[in-house]
Amino acid sequence: MTPVAELTFFTGPMDCGKSTLALQVAYTETSAGRQGRLFTMLDRSGESKITSRIGLTAPAIEVGPELDFWSYVVAELTGGHRIDFLVCDEAQFYTGEHIDQLARIVDELQIDVFCFGILTDFRTQLFPASQRLVELCDRMELLQVRPRCWCGEPATHNARTVDGVMVTEGSQVVVGDTDSAEVAYQVLCRRHHRRRVTAQVAAVTLSPEPLPFEPA
Repeated sequence: MTPVAELTFFTGPMDCGKSTLALQVAYTETSAGRQGRLFTMLDRSGESKITSRIGLTAPAIEVGPELDFWSYVVAELTGGHRIDFLVCDEAQFYTGEHIDQLARIVDELQIDVFCFGILTDFRTQLFPASQRLVELCDRMELLQVRPRCWCGEPATHNARTVDGVMVTEGSQVVVGDTDSAEVAYQVLCRRHHRRRVTAQVAAVTLSPEPLPFEPA
């Protein structure tokens, strides 16, 4: 029986190893004799690369609003090039149209597509492309490496901070990293995301855990 191609969405909060797994999937597929293409958008390095925080890196094709995945793949195939799979990192930054194109590639060209991205932004709202991936993917995998909030609990939410202070307003897409100086990102548990208690705030607050109700 001929294997059926799949659109797979690997997701989790920041620091859970999505880019590391993207590079591992590309390596494993290539080691099996399959040929693929790597894509990324707004990587933390500022370059057209897939980079992981543990030091792994690989060149990739930069995705922009003008890129048409379907046209690109068809042009490669008609040009005599072989494509068995696509690895798409930072997929939360893609457009909904990009995700529709990737689904079409899976269905009509039988090419496996592996997408890696965050579900929700710093406001806990779904990225449009992540929402479309949830709607269309054949399989969604929650990464098993769970980052931890400063309090030690599993981190589930991505917080944007400015000089250590959590913000909940602003553009959905602002490129930064977990160790940037001014605009940075931090993973928190839901409780501390709701209370806006970052590691920096907790460090300078005598009682970072307010009562969950107003005292009488």
